[in-house]
Amino acid sequence: MKITANHILEILNNSLNSTELSVIKHNLKKLLDNIKKSNLLEIDSKENNVKTDKIYLENELNQIIETKTIERTKYYIQRLVKGMTEIRTGKINDINLNQWKSYDDIITDSLWILDKRDNSGAHSAGYWGNFIPQIPNQFLKRFTKKGEWVLDPFVGSGTTLIEAKRLGRNGIGVDIQKLSIELTEANLKKDNSTNPVKIKLIEADSTKLNYENILKEIGIKSVQFVILHPPYWDIIKFSDNKDDLSNAKSIDEFLNSFGKIIDKTTPILDKGRYLAIVISDKYENGEWIPLGFYTMQETMKRGYKLKSTIVKNFEDTTAKRNQKSLWKYRSLVGGFYIFKHEYIFLFQKK
Repeated sequence: MKITANHILEILNNSLNSTELSVIKHNLKKLLDNIKKSNLLEIDSKENNVKTDKIYLENELNQIIETKTIERTKYYIQRLVKGMTEIRTGKINDINLNQWKSYDDIITDSLWILDKRDNSGAHSAGYWGNFIPQIPNQFLKRFTKKGEWVLDPFVGSGTTLIEAKRLGRNGIGVDIQKLSIELTEANLKKDNSTNPVKIKLIEADSTKLNYENILKEIGIKSVQFVILHPPYWDIIKFSDNKDDLSNAKSIDEFLNSFGKIIDKTTPILDKGRYLAIVISDKYENGEWIPLGFYTMQETMKRGYKLKSTIVKNFEDTTAKRNQKSLWKYRSLVGGFYIFKHEYIFLFQKK
């Protein structure tokens, strides 16, 4: 039997008109068996332009079949019909809230345990200090719509922009290093996604760039999401440029420069939209330096509302790889705990 959205909806609507619970469940069990036997991954309703994930459909039907009363059964059937025929999205993403159960790939907890980075397509772990693609992937799906604009003032090797291209978002990437811009260009060319997006790369100091002029050149007035992954002060020296944040001579100088970037980017971010910072702390001279919370405070000083503090694990760093025993010894001697996490702060512009 060929499974179509209209066929499923016909059975569901007929069930709503039935008064016999046993008959409804019999028909839905038969429908569920046919769906399980089908090779479809999605059921596409061309009439309503709604795509329904097969696993979501199976889970919903299982829940309906397990109900005890006809009232509850029909309530769940009505909910499934609505999910298959209506799209309800918010102002800041394309998530269909009528099918919210189908978004298993979207993390909603504040503890992110990610075993390994996504190295598919154009992504690569070769750039020292880049973040994992899952971070921008999660944020762009939750806090942007297709066709909107994303700004990354520390573009690095282009991780954010690769994900933007994959997801159909436009992107602006800025970096003080020419090498980073060239690397990002090369990585974007390797990406095979065909979404018709626009990408703007700029070699410049993010603390001094006139972002309004850049937006005028592009022909837009604002961006809808900003993601910052700055150097973790001087843990990794990214260049010899004195204006590079990784060459800041003190924590105050680092935070002052970081604050300038928030000042520069805030006017071009739409009101009510989101900004994320990915950063870790530092341990130096027997003292834990809370870079994460310092940058969080700098951002909140500028009127942003803190929406979430996310803790993400990491198992290895280049500096600690193959030295686990040595670091355990250092920890025992020095009376500190070894870094196994970094912070992701999510803010909303008031």
